Amino acid sequence: MIDWYILAPAAFFAGMVDAVVGGGGLIQIPVLLSQFPQTAIPTLFGTNKVSSIAGTGAALWRYRRSVSIPWLVVLPATAAALGGAWGGAALVALLPRETMRPLVVVLMIAVALYTFARKDLGHRVTRVVTRADRWKGALFGGIIGVYDGFFGPGTGSFLIFGFIRLFGMDFVQGSASAKMVNFATNLSAIAFFASHGPILWQIGLAMAVCNLAGAYVGTHFALKHGAGFIRKAFLGVVVVLIVKQLADLAA
Repeated sequence: MIDWYILAPAAFFAGMVDAVVGGGGLIQIPVLLSQFPQTAIPTLFGTNKVSSIAGTGAALWRYRRSVSIPWLVVLPATAAALGGAWGGAALVALLPRETMRPLVVVLMIAVALYTFARKDLGHRVTRVVTRADRWKGALFGGIIGVYDGFFGPGTGSFLIFGFIRLFGMDFVQGSASAKMVNFATNLSAIAFFASHGPILWQIGLAMAVCNLAGAYVGTHFALKHGAGFIRKAFLGVVVVLIVKQLADLAA
């Protein structure tokens, strides 16, 4: 029997967190694993993406109505991430995912320390993107896409940090831009998992409704409270990600 009183709130909260700073998979995947312990991991990962893409799409729609997204950088990053995510997912068959975990912990700690030390990071837009940024955006999107397809944890956080650090965005603009790239990588992951095994479509679509509702609430808070609120939420999610990865390494 499916415990919707667990799945539905988890999907809602995942959508709310994901809409602000990413990290919804930290909530949905453990719940799916506990609810369907006999189901293959790729099936559950694909089901998680079905739910997540609904919330990501809703957040993107709300952001783009209120935030100026620098498409000059975001579109090349999105296109490269779309292909990179498929390639990253294909790497799973060749390389063990666990090889990534120590590196991710180091990168997450570096991101947290840098963000904490730079109190002004992401509080305002510091420059206008130029045509020269298109190739940098494509390279950035491709790397993140491969990472998301291969391993995944912290993709949203890495995207936000990268858009702020590399392209001078603020946290609101960075979060909005990250949703576009995340939507593409989720779409690519769904296509990959669907072509390599079954997906629990009924479960995923039902969770998607809850995830979408959570994304609507999360985006409302992000737009209402601005860059300062997102920065605090960002640091909180990054710390949780670090703790989770360290716990998995110690297990």
